[in-house]
Amino acid sequence: MTGKTKEMTVLGRNILFLNQRCRDWTHPYPYQNDGNLADSGCGIFALCHAAEWLTGARQSPEHWADFSCRTGGRGDDGTDRPALLAALMASGDAERLGFRYEGDGLRNDLEPLFDGLLHGRCVSMCNLRVGHIVALVSARVQDGEKQVLAIDSYSESGAEKVRNGVREVLEGTEITFPVRNENGLTVGTGTHYAAFWVKLEQVRDYNMLHRL
Repeated sequence: MTGKTKEMTVLGRNILFLNQRCRDWTHPYPYQNDGNLADSGCGIFALCHAAEWLTGARQSPEHWADFSCRTGGRGDDGTDRPALLAALMASGDAERLGFRYEGDGLRNDLEPLFDGLLHGRCVSMCNLRVGHIVALVSARVQDGEKQVLAIDSYSESGAEKVRNGVREVLEGTEITFPVRNENGLTVGTGTHYAAFWVKLEQVRDYNMLHRL
């Protein structure tokens, strides 16, 4: 099984991938006294992947989970991205992480996002399906279709609500994980990809993190 982290090469860059499928992410990320990074930290992992892409500096998800809880970024369904990003701007930490957030909330006008990713002016935190946050780090046009590159802490390239939008997986980003039945018994293993190109229309509710 893939452990908590994995060194990966994505578009020629070395990235420390934070594998949310590993249950060893036990650091608290509580909402009303419940939750940890393994079960609800996708927004924190996406922030860390986005920041490393911008600056090359590796981030501590535990540090940013604690920051999020202190500053109102932890919501009942995970990370409240607008609240977390606003707090990072107010504290000056956004600059250290390599971006500026303009307070424009969750967006669905995809052309500004695509243009910013294509020309390296931004990265993004977004949903590819409801309830799960990933980092977007690049864009391309392939066979006349606009596509974006996701780094996904839960490696959902093969997930039912994402897989039909996937256009290419990046070799070397495989994540192997246990498959358990409803009783918690391990009944096999699965392999998905952590970095993959997906059609632009798959993106929902994104935040734009403007490169400094």
